[in-house]
Amino acid sequence: MSLTTRVTELIVYPVKSCAGISLQESDIDGMGLRYDRRWMLVTPKGDFLSQRKIPKMALIKTALDDAGNLTLSMQGQGDLDVPEASDAAMPVTIWNDRVEARLVGDQCDRWLTRALGVDCHLVYITDDVVRQCDLEYAREGDRTGFSDGFPMLLISEPSLDDLNIRLQKRSVEKVDMRRFRPNIVVSGCEPYAEDSWENFMIADTPMRAVKPCSRCPIPTVDPDTGERSGAEPIATLSTYRKQGHKVFFGMNVIHQQQGRIRVGDELGIDKKME
Repeated sequence: MSLTTRVTELIVYPVKSCAGISLQESDIDGMGLRYDRRWMLVTPKGDFLSQRKIPKMALIKTALDDAGNLTLSMQGQGDLDVPEASDAAMPVTIWNDRVEARLVGDQCDRWLTRALGVDCHLVYITDDVVRQCDLEYAREGDRTGFSDGFPMLLISEPSLDDLNIRLQKRSVEKVDMRRFRPNIVVSGCEPYAEDSWENFMIADTPMRAVKPCSRCPIPTVDPDTGERSGAEPIATLSTYRKQGHKVFFGMNVIHQQQGRIRVGDELGIDKKME
């Protein structure tokens, strides 16, 4: 009997490297899932900040109301209602890209600096900014917000289940999907089936799988404590998911048009030719 692959979870991360929000449905705009990584923390010089350097960022929770207004919260810090971005522009650097962002405001900066213990600014990327995806894998006009490089990351539940079986065999505690920060979670497929996908549909929205996701140390951060928990699960992944000097888990995805997707939507998949 053939498997039916369906979406089981949708997650947006409004602020890069802070906690995500699980959704039942989401619009897809020019940059990916609506509201995903549209805000980012940067140093006073404009360099992006993430859990790679500040694991504690995992403890900043995010919430969005129906109008898209963002609230941040952290234990011991209370809530912060984030205002609309100001007109003040700030050039920021994310990996090899330099883009113009908008400063949000001094109140946000003070709250975040207190929460994390580092001087930082909260910035926002507006709809009209074009951050081109890597043309080695993408097409001209494919763009993203403040994600590492591509609009969306997809991971299947069977892939995580297989990893957890391997972790338990090594007497390592299981990890949950939050460690890997996907936008789209699916089930009803074989483990690592996403490696072989190329073009696929979610509901009526065409997608393109463009590049397996090479993993940085962020999955070693416990999202409940904001602390690194050692070398796992990257150490176990490296025993069977390593190519060259990189460890891969999940698939980067670019949408081919705007649309709306929902939990429960079926995937129509074309596999890569062997």
